[in-house]
Amino acid sequence: MTVSDQGEGALYVGLDIGGTKLLVASADEQGKILDRGQEATPLEVEAGLNALHRMITGVSHGRKVAAIGAAIGGPLDWERGIVSPLHQPQWRNIPLKAIMEARWNCPFVVDVDTNVAALGEFDFGGERASRFLYLTLSTGMGGGFLVDGQIYRGKDGGHPEVGHQSIPFKCHHPERIICDCGAPDCLEALISGNGIRRIYGKPAERLNPEEWQEVAHNLGLGLRNLAAIYLPDLIVLGGGVAVGGGAALIAGAVKTMAERLHIVATPEVRLSHLGYDTALMGTLATAIRTSQPRRG
Repeated sequence: MTVSDQGEGALYVGLDIGGTKLLVASADEQGKILDRGQEATPLEVEAGLNALHRMITGVSHGRKVAAIGAAIGGPLDWERGIVSPLHQPQWRNIPLKAIMEARWNCPFVVDVDTNVAALGEFDFGGERASRFLYLTLSTGMGGGFLVDGQIYRGKDGGHPEVGHQSIPFKCHHPERIICDCGAPDCLEALISGNGIRRIYGKPAERLNPEEWQEVAHNLGLGLRNLAAIYLPDLIVLGGGVAVGGGAALIAGAVKTMAERLHIVATPEVRLSHLGYDTALMGTLATAIRTSQPRRG
């Protein structure tokens, strides 16, 4: 870890708790990162919690932490801060908020990683769309929808699972479509990193142009549904699969979406400006929002 600038004023910490890696950063009140670190995610819960505590200590350098924001995979209870991330099978019903607030004596807010990433794009990525949909194509697939800068939530505060919609997909190996949620026909199972490995027998970065076209077509069908239901002004895509597919993936998906979207306006679609740091910047935005007025 290296320190770019200790600065003065309040210190905020963000935790991006992924299935394969842990990212931690400290920042000032403007969201300028002061220090950051990365470790592999341990399988065991206790080891993972110990790693997070150690990493927070490393990036805070003895300073009082004003608030901590965190991103993790769903499902979770964001109000009580109890997490059970689908892609981390040993993390079940973990009272993360209570654990962190007891250890660090400051407010702690955790939310689904895609909600947090949407906040990162809105606060620090230059996005100011009134109705803003962020989608991540990574190990899994998910999304966060902001209305005037605030997270849209479903019944009982639930997180809409945009990756678990069904589409009339194209796939050369339909027998290999298996979603981690247990359903047989989810969009996530077709275009996420895990889904691509199952279907094509290789990681996304090794797909050939024809296989990328298939992924783009299926993504476009999903975008068509989301555009028709949410009517967003802007859709931004992030995550390793989206970044790896790049402009060609976006263009193919938009073409498919536009061809099938007749009643509502076609939204703008583009790649994330924050790249791989979208969720991490979102955790800092989440922490800073606990004590500052909303940006935008």
